[in-house]
Order: sequence, then structure tokens, then C-alpha cells
Amino acid sequence: MSAADPSPAGVVAFVAGATGYTGREVVRELARRGVRTVAHVRPDTSRRDEWRDRFAAMGAEVDTTPWDDASLTATLARLRPTHVFALLGTTRARARRERRSAAEGYERVDYGLSALLLRAARAAGSRPRFVYLSAAGVSAGRGNPYLAVRWRLEEELRASGLPYVIARPSFITGADRDEPRPAERVAAAGVDALLGVARFVGARRFADRYRSTTNVTLARALVRLALDPTATAAVVESEGLRE
Repeated sequence: MSAADPSPAGVVAFVAGATGYTGREVVRELARRGVRTVAHVRPDTSRRDEWRDRFAAMGAEVDTTPWDDASLTATLARLRPTHVFALLGTTRARARRERRSAAEGYERVDYGLSALLLRAARAAGSRPRFVYLSAAGVSAGRGNPYLAVRWRLEEELRASGLPYVIARPSFITGADRDEPRPAERVAAAGVDALLGVARFVGARRFADRYRSTTNVTLARALVRLALDPTATAAVVESEGLRE
């Protein structure tokens, strides 16, 4: 841990979505800083032992609490986390594999599990700072189901009474995903190219907001914001999620 890093004394972080592309890097960064880090892994995953070994190598603990209100509330009451990270999300491909529409997948995972986690965090009694991974473009009245469920969760978080950080990144790219997304990488590259033109003609703020980032850069920003004692009610757009 460098001299510029906040002290981890007394900090306990619970990371939901820890096995995701951004989540695993958040676990790594928290552990690197010396924070007691509890990585949540679905109890029904066939890769539970693999993830337990991977996170142990990073210096993190693993929790496999089922996704229900009573169980998760009891776990958070026992752990008393100072920070809860909600890094949950699904994809269209995964929804198809589960024989659901994309909208149903977003409702069940992106909103449903995040809302469950928020309820548990409120009920647990430790008033943790809730760090929510939202998305660029989220606002009221959006018809896109992916953005709409995130706006609902943002509104519930703002009304929760908990300290919070809402992060709204644009495309999160990289070649080392477990699930390849060539179309997303092509789209991100195309958008970045157009934003380069926009930046050249003076639309610097717009370009910075919507250009892509990597999971490592985003994870470092999320942890930095989470541990910042002044960020008690922060909504951070993509340009604030860079190093």
C-alpha cells in the first residue's frame, strides 16, 4: 500500500458480483490496500472452489450466502461491513441461455439482486457506504430496459439513508473476459473513434464521458471513491472514473 492510499483500519468490504469482470479487480484492489475483503460467490456455481482459491490468493475471504433477504441480512449483520459493493449484472446472451428476455434478465439480476442487497445493507445495522455500479446514460424516463432498471435502483439508493457512491461508466472493455463479447468490443472501438473526433472539434466533456475504460481502471476508481471519506452521496460519471 502506498503512502497516498487511505488507511484500511477498521474497513470491511463486502463485494457482490465479485466474480464479474469488474468485481474480481475490485476484490484485488481492496485486498492490495489491506482492506478486509469478503467476496460473495453464488452458492450454486460449479466454480465455487476455483473462485475460493483465486480470491484466497488475492488475500480475500469468500462468502456463499444464498440470495434471499433473511440470509443476506444475517450475513451482513454478522460481518458489519463498512462498505458494500453492488457490481451485479447480466447479459443478453446469459438471459437467452436461461430462456428469458433481456428485459427479464435485467429485472431479475441488475435490479432484483441489487435491490435485495440494498435492503439487506439497510437492515443489517452497520450503515455501510453502498457503492453501486450503474451505467452511462442513466436518467429518468429512459425506455431502454437496461438503463431503466438502473435508474430505479439509483432512486432507491438515494432514498435509502445510506451513504453511497453511484458510478456511471461507459463501455468496459478488455480481451480477458471469461465470456467473449466481440460485438461489444467493436462497438466500443467505433464509439471511441467517433468520440476522438468529437474531442478534436471541442466536445471534450462529452467525449470523456462516453469513451470506454478497462476493468482495472474502473476498479481502482471505485475503490478510491469508496474509501474517500468525503464521498458520502456521490454520483460519478465516466470522466470521474479514470486514473
